[in-house]
Amino acid sequence: QVQLVESGGGLVQPGGSLRLSCAASGSIFSINTMRWFRRAPGKERELVAAISSVGSTNYADSMKGRFIASRDNAKNTVYLQMLSLKPEDTAVYYCNADVRAFYSGPYLNYWGQGTQVTVSS
Repeated sequence: QVQLVESGGGLVQPGGSLRLSCAASGSIFSINTMRWFRRAPGKERELVAAISSVGSTNYADSMKGRFIASRDNAKNTVYLQMLSLKPEDTAVYYCNADVRAFYSGPYLNYWGQGTQVTVSS
């Protein structure tokens, strides 16, 4: 089994910054793409950012230039640096990853439990 645990959420004022972390643990041989999603109150879950195993990134248009995804493969950890936060960034942020438990095994998709980010004055 694989566990993804997010941390770093909290309350921040508009214009502020937060850095989220997501650490994967358990039966891990390799991790392919890692992603951040978010679900705002009353809205559908949306993709925030994706980062490949070699560090290539993709972002939702509304996050480009404000959010930066990175990862430390040695620590099986993905990060999301969030800058210039807006009230509309308030959401639960979820980590997602494609994980292979053993050599030549399939990549399975896992989710973290989420961390709340609230942007408010």
